[in-house]
Amino acid sequence: MRNRRADVVERALDVLDRYGLADLTVRRLASELGLQPSALYHHFASKQALLAAVAEEVLTRRPRRPRPDAWDDRVRVVCSELRDAVLAYRDGAELVATVHAFGMGASAPGRELVEVLEQAGCPTPLARTASRTLLHFVFGHAGDEQAHLQAGSAGAIPNDVRERADLLGPDDFASGLDLVVAGIASRLGAPVSGGR
Repeated sequence: MRNRRADVVERALDVLDRYGLADLTVRRLASELGLQPSALYHHFASKQALLAAVAEEVLTRRPRRPRPDAWDDRVRVVCSELRDAVLAYRDGAELVATVHAFGMGASAPGRELVEVLEQAGCPTPLARTASRTLLHFVFGHAGDEQAHLQAGSAGAIPNDVRERADLLGPDDFASGLDLVVAGIASRLGAPVSGGR
């Protein structure tokens, strides 16, 4: 049976979740599919193209919530959806952040953030900087959460460090996001409607 591109991406997500990003290799993926590594290049020109497709699929599967009217609440929704998406897969934050940083894809959340900020009256250059700042916060926070969870489950960190990792959850994320949003609002001279 011939594998479709979607089948390859689906299996790559499974490999990512079971083994992590470092072990999501063309060789391992081909083995999982019962193929020679060269057969994967029929669907993807490079490993980077494969990783970009996997990152896009992670984002496609993210939960979609209704968009509130207030700009700051919309920013929170977009960032929370992104966090949920990358936390759904082992090393998801690292994968999506890398693909985004290299300009290979995973750009939809950033584009939506720029659009929301421009609609709130933010000049385009500042909207782009604010969007990147929000993305860095989401990727960094989610990456820290994943690193602590993985190290804790492997017994690689002491109990007191593991207990501190519990503080990195959704409440800490929401508080940090509120700080970033408040900074953007300050630059805009705009009121903040929501938050914690």
